[in-house]
Amino acid sequence: MVLSSQYFSALLQALSLTQGLFKPTPNTESGNFASNLGTASIGQAGVVESVDSVQSVSPGNDTQGGYADTCTPPFYPALPVENQTFPPFDQAKANVYRYRQQQSVNLGSWFVHEAWMTPSVFACASGQQLSELDIATGWNSTDNARMLLEHHWDTWVNQSDFEYLASIGINTVRLPIGYWSLGPQFCQGTPFENVSDVYQYSWPRVTRAISMAGQAGMGVLVDLHGAPGSQNGQPHSGISDGVTGLFDSPTYMDMTISVLTFLVEQLVNVTNVVGIEILNEPQNDPGLPSFYDRAITSMRAVSPQAATFPLYIHDGFFLDQFTSYVANRTDFVVVDHHSYFVFTPSDDAEPATQHTTDVETSIADSYAAASTEARRNLVIDEWSCALTPESLASVPDPDQARKDFCQGQMNVYTNTTAGWGFWAYNKEDCSDDPGWCFKAAVGNSLPSTFFTYGQGPLTDPGQLPSLAELMGDMTAPPSSVVLASAQSSPTNESSMPGSDDAQASGTPSVISRRWRSRTRDLTSWRRHLSPLSSRRAHKRDYDNGMSPEQRAIAKGYSDGFFTAKIFAQYGMSKLGFTGQYMNDSIAALGPSVIKPGTEGNYQEWFLKGLQDGENIVISHIGQTNVTST
Repeated sequence: MVLSSQYFSALLQALSLTQGLFKPTPNTESGNFASNLGTASIGQAGVVESVDSVQSVSPGNDTQGGYADTCTPPFYPALPVENQTFPPFDQAKANVYRYRQQQSVNLGSWFVHEAWMTPSVFACASGQQLSELDIATGWNSTDNARMLLEHHWDTWVNQSDFEYLASIGINTVRLPIGYWSLGPQFCQGTPFENVSDVYQYSWPRVTRAISMAGQAGMGVLVDLHGAPGSQNGQPHSGISDGVTGLFDSPTYMDMTISVLTFLVEQLVNVTNVVGIEILNEPQNDPGLPSFYDRAITSMRAVSPQAATFPLYIHDGFFLDQFTSYVANRTDFVVVDHHSYFVFTPSDDAEPATQHTTDVETSIADSYAAASTEARRNLVIDEWSCALTPESLASVPDPDQARKDFCQGQMNVYTNTTAGWGFWAYNKEDCSDDPGWCFKAAVGNSLPSTFFTYGQGPLTDPGQLPSLAELMGDMTAPPSSVVLASAQSSPTNESSMPGSDDAQASGTPSVISRRWRSRTRDLTSWRRHLSPLSSRRAHKRDYDNGMSPEQRAIAKGYSDGFFTAKIFAQYGMSKLGFTGQYMNDSIAALGPSVIKPGTEGNYQEWFLKGLQDGENIVISHIGQTNVTST
């Protein structure tokens, strides 16, 4: 988060695109939180269930209702946490996790603390009481700091939280960590060196978090929120001195590369890890692009599997520059942009309703253009419902204005990008802050559920056979029908990879209309061809001398149709990173199947098949809902 980007702020204001460049600055007027710490209050927000290994917190020598030393936290006998043994890698399932449309939340202030979110753990922090380092060097001793943080790691988020998120349609979490989270060996030569033992058991807890998410069927984006030397000088990068030291130090750059390659080594074969974000909100230093080049090359060299592993880069709040950076690459690299509206004088001056209008018009257009250029490899992985009091004071119904603003953002980010991530899931005093706390916003400023198809996986026993029938008998039209439609339909440029129209699923394509016209309903269409005969028909078509263009069209449609089917089978997901998925499919098929020069045919008809397949799922959900009522 670059606090001095005055030029960028002025430019955004001139374009009516003013957005905040950072999460809220922590309140430096710290009160004496320690006097209010109860037995289970440290680092918690409301009632938090414990994971299996959590032990109760025992008060020390309680003297007249208070602790003898308010900066000695209650004794917490944490049990050792072992590194996780993840299930065997499942490539098919990993593809769905990594390429699907993401509805995500950030698990902020879990492994990287921000004082405005978890003020209680800063009560006896040292120095300015702003950053992770202040906690680790405070609390009278490293033993106390470790006990405090281990209690927080064990209670802030647990298995029931992941189950809750999955039950309302959140399919991914973004997990901010610092380099210190990897353990003492990664703290050497950094400001954390003298307090490295605070983090001797932190990495097993990070892997436990990933495992808990996997048990709930959720993907995890591991985000390097704090890099050695600091990528932006902000407290959320672990330091309080305001110095951005990463890009001027070969030593810190080397350390950061070591951190990133370690993460790839550990996580590339974990099925539910959707990617690694190289840096969070780095200062847009002139050396940032070359650092990204170096980091990506080093991470890709870890193993053959790492060559295709998704890597995320933050744009340093210069979306156009890093959209072009991604567009000029062919590998799976995603640009992450963060969108806030609460930190500048122009944010204060603009009514909430105007912010909503901006989001739904000019900002939506800019994101759609960036998404198209980057083949839809764009996410908005930090945003919130927060508005300034001044913005809300100028509207007649502040609650409705916040709701319109929040849901307007969500709809725009869903329609123009491959996913979004709300900041943040939890914070202290969550119930009083629906602008920043996801748990408080759900059902209020935000909808109650977030499923990609509007409905989650069917769990009613009466509905499950119907879903199985759909998936088992969902077959694409034969190639002859596809090719006949292609011959009568002009190329639709607006449906090429990355465009907004390519993701629309409300109107069936000409294929769907022609093929459905030969049947009376969905059930008779499914009976028309069995899956086996359809596959054989396709094989005969391919063997019967199709031209390269025809082969690309037929194969593209078939692949798109069955991609919709496959993704729906995994939690009713939809394909999100569409352009990347198509490009990777073409590369995997090779020139013997998709002849060079016919890639556009494959892509156009992949999108048509994808849309038709998604429409079948949508219509089936509608029929199932009618039947079950």
